[in-house]
Amino acid sequence: MNRRHVIHAVGPIYSSLKAEEKAEELASCYKRSLELATQHSLKHIAFPSLSTGIYGYPIDAATHIALAEVRQFLDSTDGDNQLDLVTFVVWSDKDKEVYQELIPQYFPLETVAEEDNVQLKTED
Repeated sequence: MNRRHVIHAVGPIYSSLKAEEKAEELASCYKRSLELATQHSLKHIAFPSLSTGIYGYPIDAATHIALAEVRQFLDSTDGDNQLDLVTFVVWSDKDKEVYQELIPQYFPLETVAEEDNVQLKTED
């Protein structure tokens, strides 16, 4: 990875018995990463699908959290015109399908402003 900055976010290990708590922890990972990116004047941030691998977080729920946190941040005064691009990197075709299905719920094409640049990439 040839990048000048890396923000290391460790997501929670999923537990259905503590689903609400784990959702808050996962949301915090995305929110804090976005805050750090803008505090350091970064213009692009890429997120892997946090906690969905060995940590067992269900991809549908994790994707809703990731997209909701990014949407909320971009709509806030903290995120207003701060980032040029947010990239979601996924590891499988199944994950990609989930993101492709859910992105329009959070970033509808008819309402996406020019500054709301969201990108989906599959890791090769």
